[in-house]
Order: sequence, then C-alpha cells, then structure tokens
Amino acid sequence: MKTRVVVIGLLAFAILAAAVGTQWAIAAKSCGVQAPPATPHRRKAGESVPPLPLPATPLRRSERKRQPSPPVVAAKIIWGESALFTRENGMAEKVADWNQCPADLQQLLAKTGRWAGLSYSSEPMTLTQFHGDPEKLPLLLVNGSRTICLDRNEQARMRDFVRKGGMVLFDSIAGSPYFYQSACELAQALFPELERRTIPADHPIYHILYDVDTVRFPKNRETDKPFLEGLYVGSRIGVLISKFGLGCAWDDHEVPLLDQAVYYDVTSGIQLGMNILAYAVGYAHAGLVEAKPELFGSLDERRPTDEFVFGQIQHGGAWNVHPGAAAALLRRLRQDTALRVSLKRLPVTLGRDDLAGFTFLCLTGLDDFQLDGKAVAALREFLNSSGTLFINNGLGLRTFDQAVRRELKKVLPESSLAPVPRTHPIFGTVFQIEKVAYTPAVRRVQPDLAAPVLEGVSIDGNLRVIYSPFDLEAAWLGCDYPLVAAYENESGMQMGINLILYAATH
Repeated sequence: MKTRVVVIGLLAFAILAAAVGTQWAIAAKSCGVQAPPATPHRRKAGESVPPLPLPATPLRRSERKRQPSPPVVAAKIIWGESALFTRENGMAEKVADWNQCPADLQQLLAKTGRWAGLSYSSEPMTLTQFHGDPEKLPLLLVNGSRTICLDRNEQARMRDFVRKGGMVLFDSIAGSPYFYQSACELAQALFPELERRTIPADHPIYHILYDVDTVRFPKNRETDKPFLEGLYVGSRIGVLISKFGLGCAWDDHEVPLLDQAVYYDVTSGIQLGMNILAYAVGYAHAGLVEAKPELFGSLDERRPTDEFVFGQIQHGGAWNVHPGAAAALLRRLRQDTALRVSLKRLPVTLGRDDLAGFTFLCLTGLDDFQLDGKAVAALREFLNSSGTLFINNGLGLRTFDQAVRRELKKVLPESSLAPVPRTHPIFGTVFQIEKVAYTPAVRRVQPDLAAPVLEGVSIDGNLRVIYSPFDLEAAWLGCDYPLVAAYENESGMQMGINLILYAATH
C-alpha cells in the first residue's frame, strides 16, 4: 500500500525510515484496539515527562475512594520516534516505533489474569523514567519493527535492572529482521560476557502454563516448532529475544498487509506470551536471590592450603547456573560439620588454569557445551590424580544431560556413567539418605520416585565422577524455581553435604 509522509517535523525520521524499511512500521501497525495514549505526540524516547501535580486539597471523608490499582508487573519501554502518515484514502495514521501494537501487553495481562484469577497491570515508560527495581516490576517489554538504539545511560539502566534480577523481552513485531538484528546486537552490548543461546524445548518457559511443543505460523515459516533465544543470567533467562512476532497475537490480530511478515498465530502467540509472563513473575524471586553478592571473609580471599575448596569449571555454555548456591552449601557445612571449608568458590578454566591445588571440581550448565582437546586432557589428568568431579544438571534439562554424556566419553572413553548403588557410602557420610523429596516437575513424570538418583564413574575403586541428573544446586539456595526438575530444598541440602564430605574424605 502506498503511503506518503505528511508534515511531521522530524526529517531525520523519514530518512531513517527509508533506510530500514518503513513498510514494516506501517504495515505492522494497526494490530488492535488503541490503548490510551501515555505520551505526547512527537516526543522522543529519551525525554522525560514531568510528574502529574498533586491535588490542591485533600479528598473529603465523604468522597468515594478509588479502588486500589492492580499491581504493575510489566512495563512497555518507549523508544524511537513517532510520525503521522496519510494513506491514499486520506486517513491519517500515527506510527510510533515502540507502540505498533498499542494494546498488546494490556490484552496479554487481561487474558493471563482471567486464566489465573489475578489482576495485573502494565505501564508505558522511558528507561529514564524507570525506577529500575525488579522487586517492584519484574518484566520490561521492548518491541517494534525498526532498528532499536539506546544511549549509554539507557543501556546502563537496562543492564543494571537485569543484573538485579529483572527480565527484558525483545519482541520483533511481525518478525522484522531490522528489529531482531538490532536487539541481538544490543543484548550483546549489554552483556558482552554472555552468549546468546537458543532456549531448549524442555525449558520451563515453554511449559510453565501451557505445554508449547508445537506452534503455527500463518506464513513464511514451515516449521511447527517455537523459537526463542536468550541470555542466561544465573539459572534464569535475563534477556529473551523473540525473532518472530508475538505482540499482534496477544491482541488477537494478524499482519495481512506485509508479505514478508513472520509471526505466531493467535493461539500460539497467546500461549507463549502467557508462559513468558508467568516465567518472569515466577522466577522474579530466584533472580533477586541469585543477584545477591556471594559473601565470604578475608581468610577465604586467600588461596587456602588446608581447607576444602569448591572449584567451578567455566565452559562455553551457561556455566554459572546458581550464583550463591555453593556458598550457601559451604556455610551449612561449616556450621554443621567439622570440615574446614573456604566459602569462596573459585572459577577455573580447564586447560589454562593449574589444577594442582584442587581436589574437587563442579561442572554445571543449562544446555549444550563442548570441551576442547586441552580441557579434555586436563580433566582426565585431574580425575586420574584422585580428583572428584561433581556434575549438576541445572534445571534438569535434556540438552545438558546429552552434552554431559557426550563430553565425558571424550574424557573417559573406556567408562560410562552408571547408577550409584543405594549401598554406596555417599548416601551415609553425614545423613543416612534413603528417601528424598523431589519438585513437582519430577513427580509429574515419575510420581513413584522417592529414592535419591546419582550416576557416576569409579576409578581405582573410588567414585570420581558424580552426576546428578536432577538439579541439586537449586535446593541449596532455598528459593523457588517453577517447573525445575530438582530436589526439594532440605533433601538437596543433605545430598550436597554428603557429597562434599565424601569427596573431601576419599
């Protein structure tokens, strides 16, 4: 459809629009019911809005009080520019980069509220207005179709929000390649130390309310599998990127005017959106807990020679799954046992760092990882020198389980993981563990499972590789991880104490 720009007072916007595909902005517009405008026309995202004035006089007792507003759980970030376009029929239409589906978030919250029997609300705001507190508001939504650009201050505020425990969702309205590419670049700029990863199919975000194993795309995509990417911050997704459009589905609309559009149909998009919202709310507390600094004393700062040291293997995957979990376990060990421990876990890189001072290493993750030749050789030497390797399946996901078994074959080609028998000393070093409690995600699949499950590899008669296919570390922090395949808190803590004592005494 032909369009022409009328007087908008923003020449730069018109020039930039031609460069990045104005058709995406215009055709992806008109996705639903118009939400009440929250910002004045032609205001740039970086400008602030003065607060509304307080009433000149207080309300009288006889005046009816307003009902309390529902809690705000999400904010839609105002960014970019806005402009007026006139179609051939003479109808003028406002197009704003940040608000091409004006009622998307409101409609998603309303649908989720009806499903859960709860009432939530959202607010549009700029990042300069945003208070940055994930305890008050756990989710930021950034969507659109054109190239997104934030200044350094806005980037710093967004990074700080995620680091504190918040979650950011980038939704490419109608699957615009311009928005998607810029969102990926922005995420990398925010967290250069993290790698963007494809979210595996058994991740909780696909199953927390609905089991979204298959989806539908009205056009331009043959597969029936959902596709989300993200950056893991601890155990949670701190930044989520949807390459294909979600917002229009939340408002029960499609994108008929843009042939290149790629987006989820209404049912698929709503189910994914409700899962994302539930995930952001459900993992908000875990984000706050994992964001706390790991505390230890001055003695723990020095490399100890007579204390148990918790070494953590860094690898190319998501290796820092539960920040603070090791320290929580070590504090419990220091409190309840006679074992001398250092509270400071030490990250190590296989093949680069000297492992001579370590007797225990932990390897954990959330998805695929690979060990190069130097790492394989270093880990093999560590195990053959009486070191103990503990492997924890963060969140209990299949992708990491498959990677563990594949990589261990490189390290110990003549050995395979085997169930640790119930009579093994590891189940009785401190606590006599015969039965354990598992999270609902485990009980749903294996309702009769009550025995502890560990697998391992023995070398020279001693258990040198100990693998937990269910998440043990999640239990050590004592917070809730919805839909995680893990041990319940006290069971996991007792298993962890036994495991460390076994490794330290064998």
